[in-house]
Amino acid sequence: MLRVGLTGGIGSGKSTVARLLVERGAVVIDADKLAREVLEPGTDGLKEVVKAFGEDVLNADGTLDRAALAAKAFASEEARQTLNGITHPRIGALTGQRMSEAAEDAIVVHDIPLLVERDMAAVYHLVIVVYADSATRLGRLVGSRGMDRQDAENRIAAQATDEQRRAVADVWLDNSGEVPDVTALWDRLVGFEKNVRTGAYASGPPIVVPYDERWPAQARRVARRISMAAGGRHVEHIGSTSVPGLAAKDVLDFQLAVEDMETADSLREALAQAGFPYIGAYEDTPRGEGDWSKRLHAGADPGRRVNLHLRVEGTANWRWAIDFRDWLRHDAEAREEYTNLKLELSQRFAADSTGFAYGEAKDPWMEAAVQRVEAYRGGQES
Repeated sequence: MLRVGLTGGIGSGKSTVARLLVERGAVVIDADKLAREVLEPGTDGLKEVVKAFGEDVLNADGTLDRAALAAKAFASEEARQTLNGITHPRIGALTGQRMSEAAEDAIVVHDIPLLVERDMAAVYHLVIVVYADSATRLGRLVGSRGMDRQDAENRIAAQATDEQRRAVADVWLDNSGEVPDVTALWDRLVGFEKNVRTGAYASGPPIVVPYDERWPAQARRVARRISMAAGGRHVEHIGSTSVPGLAAKDVLDFQLAVEDMETADSLREALAQAGFPYIGAYEDTPRGEGDWSKRLHAGADPGRRVNLHLRVEGTANWRWAIDFRDWLRHDAEAREEYTNLKLELSQRFAADSTGFAYGEAKDPWMEAAVQRVEAYRGGQES
């Protein structure tokens, strides 16, 4: 299944977006609803809450007085952590149960307010953040929900900042005014799910575009997912998109360091399930002596193309990928040469759906760059 994280500040309108996705066929798991389930009368969760916060958080009929609990729980960081310690493990267990009940080809959207605060972004194939400015959110909470203004301000202040949410957002939906259109998003999710399920990857012609300032943040998000799927192994953002100012194909390249090729093969299924299906065993074009073998994976997300190279740490091709990147970062003249070459080849091979012919045509320039890269590396080591 495709696992999608949906988050945003209180009052941002996550429920509206969730409803729109449900209408298109998504399975939504609402963390707020699960939070209510784990604190229903008779549950161990409710007993723990009463023990921690007192009998006055209960209504006369024994149900939870949520306003009374909120007034206590959001009054201090310590109180909030106490409540989280009671509810989060129980909510997590219920979430796992609901996900296991979903169909194999489901698009499961986990509506979770504290995705950022709990550092959970990397466990999802994609994270959607619903945004509304703080004034709009406060107006919704006080005007539409009838929440006490101070209580609303406390809740907003206790949550992640907009900057923290932007850092994890693969998709940013502005819900400050008109309800966002999720048609294109849904098409992306449908394609993503199918690719994950069938082991396919997103591809396209080698169109070179100007450097995009969003690439570094996108790369950090993808690298965390790769590393998590690979048991915490080191991931490097390499290739043209890793060089500030360099025109490139809108494809993020990564290098995952492994101990040996057997380890690379053992990670095949975990990476595929994380959204990076296996493409095959390859040998990089040798730029000198040493081992140039690798395993190649690619991204299944139609909205974010990715190449993932698994190379043995310390081998010749592992070293070359890093040195070539760092040389281009350092040498403005080389960046200009490489940009001009890629723009010319991009036009020449615009009909090449795989990009392989484009890559082969770059090889003479790459071969000629070997001595320049070696000279740069020698200068760094001396």
